[in-house]
Amino acid sequence: MMFQKDIETMPRQKIEELQLERLKWLVDYCDKNVKFYHDRLEKAGVTAEKIKSLEDIKYIPYTTKEDIRDNYPFGLFGTPLKKIVRIHASSGTTGKPTVVGYTKNDLDNWSDCVARIVMAAGATDEDIVQIAFGYGLFTGALGLHYGLEKIGAAVVPTSSGNTEKQIMLMQDFQTTALVATPSYAQFIGETAKEMGVIDKLNLKLGLFGSEGCTEEMRSQVEKSLNLFATDNYGMSELMGPGVSGECELRCGMHINEDHFLAEIIDPKTQEVLPRGSQGELVVTTLTKEGIPMLRYRTKDITEINYEPCKCGRTFARMSKIKGRTDDMLKIRGVNVFPSQIESVLMGFDQIAPHYQLVITRENFSDRLEVKIELADGSLLENYSGLEQLRGSIHHDLKTVLGIDTKVSLVEHKSLERFQGKAKRIVDLRNEK
Repeated sequence: MMFQKDIETMPRQKIEELQLERLKWLVDYCDKNVKFYHDRLEKAGVTAEKIKSLEDIKYIPYTTKEDIRDNYPFGLFGTPLKKIVRIHASSGTTGKPTVVGYTKNDLDNWSDCVARIVMAAGATDEDIVQIAFGYGLFTGALGLHYGLEKIGAAVVPTSSGNTEKQIMLMQDFQTTALVATPSYAQFIGETAKEMGVIDKLNLKLGLFGSEGCTEEMRSQVEKSLNLFATDNYGMSELMGPGVSGECELRCGMHINEDHFLAEIIDPKTQEVLPRGSQGELVVTTLTKEGIPMLRYRTKDITEINYEPCKCGRTFARMSKIKGRTDDMLKIRGVNVFPSQIESVLMGFDQIAPHYQLVITRENFSDRLEVKIELADGSLLENYSGLEQLRGSIHHDLKTVLGIDTKVSLVEHKSLERFQGKAKRIVDLRNEK
């Protein structure tokens, strides 16, 4: 089923004609309404009239998260505050938060985009959906909330945390779909099993997002909660969730191309790469009024497939995020993505889907320790079995990563659980 079939099945030529029309509008809108962009565009010699084709987007300078922070709080807004009806912001754990604003039209477009991706995933007006994202300045919860309501689903806004109560409500309400981070969904499944009620849950669909998740990790979550899970993608700087999402075929996340123009660039040279290439995702918001974004560098690594999907949708599909340019670890000159490590670890039944990457520096050389939680306590009594398991993991990690790592097996339930985004990397290189 589709929420807006006429839009979601537009021919490629029509999609690109609409994108070009909206790109011209956006350049003119930014030039007239956002001083930051007016100055940038003037310096680059770019006007709406200069945009003759989609390829001409290359003349427009990139926007970064630092640009948003430098213009904190409202310097990038494209409309007076009296027309802003909602304000969201990032956590700001590394400095000032990134602040974003929405007009009424923005909120309507946002809920449309989310409605499309949840219906593509299989959600219907008969679903009871529990949202276990944290409500507040974070865009994830309210973004999914309004999109799900738009298709007629019943929304249960439980927020994150209070896991035993979450599970009680799932049983009592006969919840059919769960919105959560993959790591929190896994924790819910783990807790429900310990409570002895896993078989009493009626979950069928998982709408996961907000953090990276490998295919192997997703399979673990599906097995744990006995549901079918899809990924969706977004970030507050662009809108929130709803930029793209998987259909039931799970062959890439359909980008809502009438609202977003996506490019793939080389993160080092900043050159636009040919179609089909893997690189950093850059997104332009084609309809945003509150805080428009011209060529926003997401730092997420992916590739885009422009072939129509077998589900009937014609929007381009981005692959699951391979990693982030700022999450990439450089260990003794070797580029390491946490997703590579996760894929290896999920291949071992004896370990739980909880791990931590600890980076230290010894004698001017970086060291990576992979702490992995055992699935249960029985292995602790079998030293030879532990050593064999540790050796197998060490071998597979070295084969995939090309570097030597320290593998530490720790007791079951000894690593921290997360109710929001999982924080798996502990970088101690600058500590004395």
